[in-house]
Amino acid sequence: MRPAVPPQPTVAEALRTATETIEAARSSSPRLDAELLLAEALGARREDLFAAPERPLDRDEAARYETLVRRRQKQEPVAYILGRRAFRTIELEVTDNVLIPRPETETLVEVCLEKLAECGVDEPFVLDIGTGSGNIALALAVEHPTVRVVATDVHPAPLDVARRNLRALGLEDRVTLLVSDVFDDLPPGLRFDLIVSNPPYVTPDALRRLRVEVRGFEPHVALRADEGGMEFYRRIVPQAPGWLDPGGWLAVEIAEHKAVEVITEFVAAGRYEQIDVRDDLGGLPRVVVARERAAGVAPTPAADAADLD
Repeated sequence: MRPAVPPQPTVAEALRTATETIEAARSSSPRLDAELLLAEALGARREDLFAAPERPLDRDEAARYETLVRRRQKQEPVAYILGRRAFRTIELEVTDNVLIPRPETETLVEVCLEKLAECGVDEPFVLDIGTGSGNIALALAVEHPTVRVVATDVHPAPLDVARRNLRALGLEDRVTLLVSDVFDDLPPGLRFDLIVSNPPYVTPDALRRLRVEVRGFEPHVALRADEGGMEFYRRIVPQAPGWLDPGGWLAVEIAEHKAVEVITEFVAAGRYEQIDVRDDLGGLPRVVVARERAAGVAPTPAADAADLD
């Protein structure tokens, strides 16, 4: 007589067990995590789970789900487990070579779209410093149909991810990727209508205090900044006017407690006006944006992104 084979869990049972496991690993959203991972294991949509809660998982599905839940139990971010993350209107591939795009950064894109609408240029030219997955550059290109973007990163590995994302979105003709350490490796003579950056701004001490799912998995090079977290603002802010067309804009994401320090850098540069701070959806200061002081001078045509190919 063959031993009885234990029944496979239903969708509802699998979700309940996984939620408890993930919650014990200190996830802030254990039920959502469990649902996203089960949908991945089943090759289904998340909403499909609610339509058939009593559907039993087969052995392969249960095994796949267990593997995914174990990864989350070790505090690996869901976005890395799934290999993708939604950002504004697009979905992006993400790997552990890039930061996971965050909702706060959507505010930075919103500010950039506003300033591009104000600049009065038919085909605005944008520089995205530290592009990572390409989330800012690609969101701008999708939501502004005539914008052209140069997106840079200091290492080739994140640019490989960004390149796959831009190809998936069909944006090869309007987004150019370059390896550059801030402005150091850009072709001379380029001028932009807007420069945007979400630079590293986490101090080494603060990095050690971050949640394991951040400090243990996301690339430190994209998080860590010396000089009290001000290292990259002190490079970008004073140099940006040399790369902006007259009246162009600079927009940077900031840590919520750094607004005064970042504004001080803009003022000290002596080249900006209309300096403004914008809050994210959580009501925290998240973006500093300012205009190059020569706003009264008629802008010259932006350099052609085709020159970089």
